[in-house]
Amino acid sequence: MGKRPGMKNTWQLQEAKNQLSLVVEDALTKGPQTITRHGEPVVVVMAVKDFKQASKPRRKLSEFLANSPLKGSGINLERVRDFPREVKL
Repeated sequence: MGKRPGMKNTWQLQEAKNQLSLVVEDALTKGPQTITRHGEPVVVVMAVKDFKQASKPRRKLSEFLANSPLKGSGINLERVRDFPREVKL
């Protein structure tokens, strides 16, 4: 951030308004930039590629495993839909 020692990726709202070009440049080169109002984080400025990555729908574990490199290895990844065994407590 150059002129803002100790303020890792955090900007006060007025400062961000006055230096928007620098906020954007830092978001593109250094990662997401947090903007605060009255000392509380209120928004984050981030690169579109980072936003798209963070916004991607998450796959189910079963979908991940079904498409993993282990797919053709012979490991059975099918879910067993049997009833659970009885347990005496």
